[in-house]
Amino acid sequence: MQRKDHIIDATNKVLGRLATEIAILLRGKHKPDFAPNKDIGDFVIVKNIGKIKLTGRKFEQKVYYRHTGYLGGLKKTSFKELFKREPGEVLKRAVFGMLPKNKLRAKQIKRLKFE
Repeated sequence: MQRKDHIIDATNKVLGRLATEIAILLRGKHKPDFAPNKDIGDFVIVKNIGKIKLTGRKFEQKVYYRHTGYLGGLKKTSFKELFKREPGEVLKRAVFGMLPKNKLRAKQIKRLKFE
């Protein structure tokens, strides 16, 4: 099995559409011998993440939630705040949600790199 490197320029690309493109490459769905139980995807390197676009008013309104596990431990982070701090994390979370929810997901997301 040969894994290729795909270099994607994120300049002026919409977040969700870019994330689906990356998820397909990470899973290997573009290959003729694709099987859902095999990990045959390629490496993806994304450049210029800071120039990514969002449609609508998501930049101001989108909120990411996580829970600490304790009572009343719901934490909120706005998209604007997370994007300013770490733009790669925004794209990584979008792609992570599009990968299959099984043991392959952890292996596949490790092949996503940012420059």
